[in-house]
Amino acid sequence: MAQSRRMTAIIEREGDGYVALCPELDIASQGNTIELARANLKEALELFFETADPAEVKARLHDDVFVTRVEIAVG
Repeated sequence: MAQSRRMTAIIEREGDGYVALCPELDIASQGNTIELARANLKEALELFFETADPAEVKARLHDDVFVTRVEIAVG
């Protein structure tokens, strides 16, 4: 039975499409829509976990990722 793991997906518009990034592993993908970028990132992450050596997973994986917003003074 396959394991399940929750990963962070940060999706932002870039040009005419979207880029999706998983900061825990520094893996990114893209798509023409938010949904497609998310699906492509999910596929890239699944392929990484299927093919990567356990040592590579351990070396790249950052479990403590915090996504937040900050307010700054501008001008």
